[in-house]
Amino acid sequence: MALENVRTELGLLWARLGPFWGISPATARVHALLLSTADPLDGETIADMLEMSRGAVSMACRDLADWGLVHSERQAGSRRVTYRVEEDPEKVIRGIVATRKRREWNPIAEAVGGWNAELVGDRSADASALRSRLAELEGLMGLIDSTAATFLDGGLIPRLGLKALVKSARSLRSRKKPRSKR
Repeated sequence: MALENVRTELGLLWARLGPFWGISPATARVHALLLSTADPLDGETIADMLEMSRGAVSMACRDLADWGLVHSERQAGSRRVTYRVEEDPEKVIRGIVATRKRREWNPIAEAVGGWNAELVGDRSADASALRSRLAELEGLMGLIDSTAATFLDGGLIPRLGLKALVKSARSLRSRKKPRSKR
């Protein structure tokens, strides 16, 4: 009974937060369900458990695979596809960063660079001010972009190990004593 309660609450929370992460509530619910199961599930089972259409489940699983959050598998000799959640938190984080960068960051960076180039010939005060602000923004975005590229290419994190960092953070948090009320 506890598992079903936690599974339901996780699904509701993921559905509420999904749009903030760039995924639909239905996609987030599928991810939450797959997080809560030990074994891969097929689309029909997911649809039945979440009371969703097979089409919606198929689209959600395709989106989750694009993010690197689930993997589809087909057993030899079977037409049935099962979906399993990615269990390595480092791969999950890299997948999310790479997808958000591709979908959101790259188009913004391209647009800012294009606008700056377009304004080069305009000598008005407003164009000059905008060019200056866009150049600053482009420089900052370049710095952030190179940091993201270093992370995605396996920079500092693999040497230190994400799992070791998470373990260390948990250890520090558990050692902190609650603040006394004054």
